[in-house]
Amino acid sequence: MRLTLPRWAGPLAVKAAVFIAVMCCGLAALLGVLVHVSVTNRTVGQARDAALSRLGEATESYEAGDPLRRGAGIDPEGLPRPLRELALSGRRGTMLAEYAGRPTMWAAGPADGGRTLAVRVDHSRGQATIDGLDGTLVWSSALAIGATLLVGAIAVTRVTRRLHTTARVARRISAGDLDARVGDPRAQDPTRPQDEVASVAAALDSMASSLQGKLLAEQRFTADVAHELRTPLTGLHAAAELLPPGRPTELVRDRVAALRTLTEDLLEISRLESGRERPATEPEELGALVRRVLRGSGTGTRVVVRDARVETDRRRLERVLGNLVANAHRHGRAPVVLTVDGAVITVRDHGDGYPEYLLAHGPQRFRTEGGTKGHGLGLTIALGQAEVLGARLEFTNPPDGGALARLTLPQQP
Repeated sequence: MRLTLPRWAGPLAVKAAVFIAVMCCGLAALLGVLVHVSVTNRTVGQARDAALSRLGEATESYEAGDPLRRGAGIDPEGLPRPLRELALSGRRGTMLAEYAGRPTMWAAGPADGGRTLAVRVDHSRGQATIDGLDGTLVWSSALAIGATLLVGAIAVTRVTRRLHTTARVARRISAGDLDARVGDPRAQDPTRPQDEVASVAAALDSMASSLQGKLLAEQRFTADVAHELRTPLTGLHAAAELLPPGRPTELVRDRVAALRTLTEDLLEISRLESGRERPATEPEELGALVRRVLRGSGTGTRVVVRDARVETDRRRLERVLGNLVANAHRHGRAPVVLTVDGAVITVRDHGDGYPEYLLAHGPQRFRTEGGTKGHGLGLTIALGQAEVLGARLEFTNPPDGGALARLTLPQQP
């Protein structure tokens, strides 16, 4: 079974916890070794001194001809071979070894006749002290590591949670929610110590506010310009209607109509970007709606319909499809095919395909490719209206050439 971590407990928290655990284990092991070595040396040293002291007493008794005390003897059984050889060489020494299943400190020295005088001292109590100390070190180290790891994990997850909140707000801003703010308490309270996470959160909030201000100013400018152009264009259109028939009059009327269309498109984009547009949905037969759009476009678009009934805003959907069909005929090549497959509508042409900037970043206002005709607003409006409908509009270039726009309408229960 795979362990699932909370979203805020990402790789950074795991790495920090592992680092803290490794450092705690390393420090505990180092301190444990130092204490173990120190206590062992002291305990063994005391046992060695006691064994040598008894060996001195046994030597005096042996030389005086007195009987040896218990634990002392000549060439006793169980005397370690290295210690026996050391004594036969004329030197004294000690050695810790097992005797009768118990830890024993041996001390041995030379005796007359090439023999060895040795004594043994029970080291069970000293070994029990060392074993008890090792157990205490293990349990205390485990407890200290656990407590440190818990405190460290809490501290790290507080930081990672704040980082996750900042990242989530950044994704909301990139998705178009310019009202999103981190609102980190440390960044809002100058009396509190500022850390790096608070600095990042404050910078992100400042960037979002600046970006929001610039976009709102741009939207207001676009809307104001469109509104201001409406009145003179209305008068210009009325004046053009009074001109005498002829080629110059046709050119003037054509340009006035283009300006009026551009102005209406700018107003529509301003309304879409304001985020206040709401769809008025009602049941619609897609087959009938699509055929109505194609009749109004006056283009030779081929249609393939697998009829479906959806709940949508008819006016907005007609606007989206009309713009997609017009763009396919204006910038692509025939045949242009509109296909309805359930709640998915595709518009396919067989031209050179969408430009790379559009596939990477989506439609951009007033940008056209290679000096082609048009104002670059049709696809921008189609995308904005699709978002109001809750639909997904995607632009791709099929492998066999051409451009493909796929509109996926929301499924209704």
